[in-house]
Amino acid sequence: MTESKAGRVGFVSLGCPKALVDSERILTQLRLEGYEVSPSYDGADVVVVNTCGFLDSAKQESLEAIGEALAENGRVIVTGCMGGDEGAIRAVHPDVLAVSGPQQYEQVVAAVRAWAPAPAAHDPYRDLVPPQGIKLTPRHYAYLKIAEGCNHACTFCIIPDLRGRLVSRPVGEVLDEAERLVAAGVRELLVISQDTSAYGVDLKYRTGFWQGRPVKTSMLELCRALGELGVWVRLHYVYPYPHVDAVIPLLAEGRILPYLDIPFQHASPAVLKAMKRPAHQEKTLDRIRDWRAQCPDLVLRSTFIVGFPGETEADFQLLLDWLGAAQLDRVGCFQYEAVAGARANALPGAVPEEVKRERWERLMAAQQEISAARLQARVGRTLEVLVDEITDAGAIGRSRGDAPEIDGHVYIDPEPEGSALRPGDLVQVLIEEADDYDLYGQLAAPAS
Repeated sequence: MTESKAGRVGFVSLGCPKALVDSERILTQLRLEGYEVSPSYDGADVVVVNTCGFLDSAKQESLEAIGEALAENGRVIVTGCMGGDEGAIRAVHPDVLAVSGPQQYEQVVAAVRAWAPAPAAHDPYRDLVPPQGIKLTPRHYAYLKIAEGCNHACTFCIIPDLRGRLVSRPVGEVLDEAERLVAAGVRELLVISQDTSAYGVDLKYRTGFWQGRPVKTSMLELCRALGELGVWVRLHYVYPYPHVDAVIPLLAEGRILPYLDIPFQHASPAVLKAMKRPAHQEKTLDRIRDWRAQCPDLVLRSTFIVGFPGETEADFQLLLDWLGAAQLDRVGCFQYEAVAGARANALPGAVPEEVKRERWERLMAAQQEISAARLQARVGRTLEVLVDEITDAGAIGRSRGDAPEIDGHVYIDPEPEGSALRPGDLVQVLIEEADDYDLYGQLAAPAS
C-alpha cells in the first residue's frame, strides 16, 4: 500500500437510502474533526464499510465489499446492519479492525480515531464543514430521514431486530435540517424512514417548534411545513393507514409531490395474514380510487414479494388481478428469500425456486404492460422535470413521478442554442415518446 496522508478515511456505503443517511452523518462528524475523505483505497489510512444485512444476498455483497477493502487497503472498520452480527463478519474476515451495528455513529468515529492518525492542528474556522453536512447524493437532491426503527412485526423482516422500535426525530430538528438543505441548493427532499406514516406515534404527536411556531410531530403537520420550503418533497415508505388520506389534498395542491411509495407486498388476504401485514387490500383499492379522484396526477410506487411460504397459485392470481385493478405506476418485485432470523422461515409450504422465478416473471410482464400504458398517457403533455445529468446526447432528468435510482428517466433532446442546462435545473419538457419505463421529449421552456 502506498503511504497515505494522515487523517484520510475511505468510505464504502451499501444498502438503502436510510443507510446512506447514516454514512452521511458519520462522514460529517469525521470532517468536523478534520479528517479528509479519500476517493481511493490507496489514499486512505483506514476504510469504513457501512454494510447491509437485510437479505442473504445483501450480506454476501457486504462480505465481498469488506474483502475487497481488506485486499486493497488492509485497515477496515465495519458498521451498519450486518455489523450487528460481528461473529458472522469475523468468521469470514477475522482481520477487520472494529465492528459496530447500525446507528452506532460514536463507535465508528471512535474506531477511526483509534486506528487512523488524528489530523494535526485542525482549525474549525478554516476547515469548515457546510451547514447541511456531508452529502453522498448530488447537490440538487437529498434524503431527509425522519425516524429510525419500526414497530411492525412482519414475519419476513428483521429490521426491528437490526434497528429497534420506532424512534421519531423531533419535528423542529427535522425541519431545521430541511431548511439548511434547501439553503444549500437542494431542489428535492426525499423523506425516508422505516415507516413514514407512523412518524410521531412514539412521541404521542408531541408539539414541537419551528421558526417560533408550534408544529405537531405528525406526518401531516410535517408535510404541511415541508411544503412551505418551495422545493420538491417526495414521500417514501408510506404505509396506507387511514390518516394518510388527510395528506392527499397536499399532493393535489402541489405542496407535496403527487407521489407515494407504499410497500403493499401482496394482495392475497391469506398471504398478508402470514406476513402479518394489513389484509384489507379490497378496501385499499377503494382508497386508491378516491386518492386519484382527488389527485388525478398521483403516481403510486410499490413493492411485492412472490413465492412467500404458503403462497398458492390462487393467491398469486389474486395478486395479478389486484395489480390489474390498482394500475400502479411503478412496481418492484422480489422473490421470497429466507432471511436468517425471520419468523417466516418456520412457516410451512415453502415455494420451489423455479416457481418463484416463474411467478416473478409473470408479475413483471403484467406490470410492464401497465407501466407502459400509464407512461403512454403522458405523451403530448408538458411536464416539469428536474435535470440530473448532462450528456453529449442531451439531458437526463426526472418528472415529479420519478424518484432517483428506483424509477424511470426523462430524456431531453439537446437543448436549443444558448439554453445551457445544468444538474438541478427545473425545466418544462414536452413529452413526445414513451417506452416501458422512460419518457422522451424536448425542452418547452427555459430552466428555472
